[in-house]
Amino acid sequence: MPGSTQAQDGEQYDQRQDQRAASGIQRADRISAVTERIHRRVESVIEGKGEAVRLALTVLLAEGHLLIEDVPGVGKTMLAKALAKSIDCTVRRIQFTPDLLPSDVTGVTIFDPQRREFEFKPGAVFAHIVLGDEINRASPKTQSALLECMGERQVTVDGVSYPLDTPFMVIATQNPVEMEGTYPLPEAQRDRFMARIAMGYPAPAAELRMLDGHSAANPLDEVVPVAGTHDIIKLIDAVRTVHVSEDVKRYVIDLVTATRSVGDLRLGASPRAALHLVRAARAKAALEDRDFVLPDDVKALAVPVLAHRLIPTAEARVARRSPEQIVLDLLDQVPIDGQTTRRPRA
Repeated sequence: MPGSTQAQDGEQYDQRQDQRAASGIQRADRISAVTERIHRRVESVIEGKGEAVRLALTVLLAEGHLLIEDVPGVGKTMLAKALAKSIDCTVRRIQFTPDLLPSDVTGVTIFDPQRREFEFKPGAVFAHIVLGDEINRASPKTQSALLECMGERQVTVDGVSYPLDTPFMVIATQNPVEMEGTYPLPEAQRDRFMARIAMGYPAPAAELRMLDGHSAANPLDEVVPVAGTHDIIKLIDAVRTVHVSEDVKRYVIDLVTATRSVGDLRLGASPRAALHLVRAARAKAALEDRDFVLPDDVKALAVPVLAHRLIPTAEARVARRSPEQIVLDLLDQVPIDGQTTRRPRA
């Protein structure tokens, strides 16, 4: 039964926790073992979204932040919560609303009359995993409170900087900007998210399983941690050692540079986008038990890593040329090591 399987995984995690603290996690074989347990836990809550779960794990190990964008009710918040509960770490949830203040996110300095001095009260962002629910329902002023912590992993209040925990990941959900009561994220905010995914509607078979499993109880209540912060830190360290050849680096630069000269785009990808694409490709290779990055890793991650950073021209919007389609076209056009390689067609 799913509940008993999760309990067994939780017991195994508890038994191994002290041992891991002494020996650590070695290489990619340990990466796949740990991430597979997390993957199973999350998929026990989110039916039929294995690709989205895998991308979320990729972003976590690449030390990035994830933006989940889709219509209401398709499991955006459920995915974020399930991933957070599968790891034994601190988790804070922020419900973004129009009246949310920046100090609610970052924290505030208040005067202590007994000690007769000012004291900093940390905000909700001080956690290993921060769930920002419906981030584009808050005002741009509040949205910008996340800029420093996402980019520099610290918070500065009244001239004093406070470092954030490691690992640190923001998982934000947002509704499409066409919906009422939303404020589009500024370019600087979108650029700090390593990847953006869309959940999409589940397949009929998966939706039927959801009705059977979710109608009587909340499956999140049965999710137990199967990895700890020590595990994740070790995995992140291992991902950093994955080799990226000069040819693959040059391919990433050529792909990112090409977005800056496309006539259909007003804004191309930034240098941060190139760095994020390499980091994500390293994590993807490690998840597949490889200690080197392939060009196919870059291709597979190009759309989720690059598309949300691009701004199409008015003419491209009229012609229904989406950033995702533009990135796919560039993958067909940009050569790898001097050879133009076509994407395999489905």
